[in-house]
Amino acid sequence: MKKISGSLKAAIGVAALCGGFLSQQAGAAGVIEIDGSSTVYPITEAVAEEYQAAGGARVTVGISGTGGGFKRFCRGETDISNASRPILKEEMVLCAQAGVKYFELPIAYDALTVVVSKNNDFVDHLTIEELKKMWEPAAAGKITSWKQVRDSFPDLPLKLAGAGADSGTFDYFTEAVVGVAKSSRGDYQASEDDNVTVQFVSRDKGALGYFGLAYYEENKDTLRAVPIVASGGSTGVLPSIASVNDGTYTPLSRPIFIYVKEKSVQRPEVRKFVEFYLQEGGALTREVGFVDLPAVAYELALKNFNEGKLGTGFGGKSEVGLKVEELLAREGKL
Repeated sequence: MKKISGSLKAAIGVAALCGGFLSQQAGAAGVIEIDGSSTVYPITEAVAEEYQAAGGARVTVGISGTGGGFKRFCRGETDISNASRPILKEEMVLCAQAGVKYFELPIAYDALTVVVSKNNDFVDHLTIEELKKMWEPAAAGKITSWKQVRDSFPDLPLKLAGAGADSGTFDYFTEAVVGVAKSSRGDYQASEDDNVTVQFVSRDKGALGYFGLAYYEENKDTLRAVPIVASGGSTGVLPSIASVNDGTYTPLSRPIFIYVKEKSVQRPEVRKFVEFYLQEGGALTREVGFVDLPAVAYELALKNFNEGKLGTGFGGKSEVGLKVEELLAREGKL
């Protein structure tokens, strides 16, 4: 199983430290350059390893975050951008100004997982409303104890950790929980590196954080996932492949993407890599701890790609709870 530990985790560190070197390789003959989301990184890196092992072109994968990846992509510096959220309106404008057209290809589902320390013995579930009470901007400096969240909780300091503001995970979590993307209290441990959140939460009984399901699966020995009760729901649901696929883990499940530059697809090695990704990525997605799409979704994505269907199905903002099949059937917007 291609877990995030070991070679992949080391590769993430190397990618972060060597981003400048990778940038210098952009445009090198036969090199496919990818950058963007750290959440999507393990899937794309696994696909790249298999593609290269099968005799494919060299692939470099950076982790400048979804926002940072789109900045480079819209300047024409990369061939593919990993994204844990859809492209935003302002990024669509930047791409249009630079003449960058693109394919939007969903490649997996992720389940944002709310975690506490294994030592936390009082949180049995949380509602979306309670999460909002913790994370909304008005909570800054005011909601500082667990007892303020629920009367039955102890009067223990509430300490929060999560994604940084440039992260697509931050965008999606804030929209799903608070109701407005990027709307969050600022007094929390913010990092683009999910391993920082793991360490922060695992060491403190009163800490709570969030990140993708794969990072939780990798750290089950020190963390506990919290069942989430959706607005209007009555039962807490844990993130899992089953609960994502049957739609019960809502609203914290989401599709994640690669964006492929149209001009890059004129290069045979890029086209072959994308086709390989959509044909083999489902199995590799499961191996690194994510939820693969239904087979029909990969088939439809490949059909859209081969037919040259450009643009985004979102129109510049995320939509909570959207099914991939519905997205792929929409007309694209640039």
